[in-house]
Amino acid sequence: HQKAQLRRIKKGWEQRIEALRKPLVEIDEQIEKWKRERQQRSVALQRLVFERFEMLNAHGLRRNLNEIFSTTPLGYPPSGAGECAAPKLLQYAYTNGYRPLAMAEFWVGRSPREEVRHHGHFYPSCKAKCEPILGWMLQGLDVEPNPLLSSVDTPLNVIYEDRWIVAVNKPEGLLSVPGKLTADSLLQRVQRLYEGEEIYIAHRLDMATSGIVLFARSMEVYHHLQAAFKSHDISKCYMAILDGDINDDSGSIDLPLILNPDDRPRQMVSHAYGKPALTKYEVVKRHDGRTWVKFHPITGRTHQLRVHAAHCDGLNAPILGDTLYGTADKRLYLHACSITFRHPHLKRQITIDCPAPF
Repeated sequence: HQKAQLRRIKKGWEQRIEALRKPLVEIDEQIEKWKRERQQRSVALQRLVFERFEMLNAHGLRRNLNEIFSTTPLGYPPSGAGECAAPKLLQYAYTNGYRPLAMAEFWVGRSPREEVRHHGHFYPSCKAKCEPILGWMLQGLDVEPNPLLSSVDTPLNVIYEDRWIVAVNKPEGLLSVPGKLTADSLLQRVQRLYEGEEIYIAHRLDMATSGIVLFARSMEVYHHLQAAFKSHDISKCYMAILDGDINDDSGSIDLPLILNPDDRPRQMVSHAYGKPALTKYEVVKRHDGRTWVKFHPITGRTHQLRVHAAHCDGLNAPILGDTLYGTADKRLYLHACSITFRHPHLKRQITIDCPAPF
């Protein structure tokens, strides 16, 4: 009897709650409808603004922001496009009949906590907002060639080879794999060297970094090396010159990293959303305000060593020649000098060394 009464009471309350919930659902649906309408109107208004936002180039030609960004992967201008300093300065110059001779942007003040900026250092413009605009506005000016389109003439240097694995010393300035703007890469050159054979790149180095890159001569060995990298069974060592003195002779840097979506490929520190990134280091020598260090990355995040060196919560001393996180020099002084792994067929640990050229 009591159970039946309890069921009736529960059913009665459920009916009352459902009756109260129904108008709330209708209100929520109306709110969502208004949100969608607001978003549609906002997008339409922004497109209209971008359509009337015309940018000049050195030829005196005009193109609005919608046209400029139509060929980008996004297909339309991101919010805030055209509001940065460089496009505004160029627009002012063209509008007033001036011909720009030189222009550079540098950071003033303290660095944001997440990103790497140093007072007085020059930095390239952001890729998401400024690169497409400047690509249009600089047409007609005598500008330096795009380094991504230049070719590195350094001959291929094979430093280890057996029936299963090849190790190559990648020169600085050469992509590991083909990019969007150029097909020339270390992979292409190694494939030409071993024409007619299977050859797979097992890992990559940044374009500006030199040093050891492993290649597998079969899919089986490739999968083995990939698994070894994933499980951290392959240890690597990098030599670097830091633009500054650091306090400790050795230690570790633990700063999680995430891609800066507005400024690819630049990475930034994010304790909330970043992927774990751990680097161990040891000082080799100090001289004239610079520090030679060996880096031992435990994880393998993009630009990990470069950010860990430059960030104020890391070593606070960027790698010499780092155009993204420090200052330009003859080259990026970062070199993958050693790699140790268990050979999948020889069944023993092997170490491949390649001394830094600096």
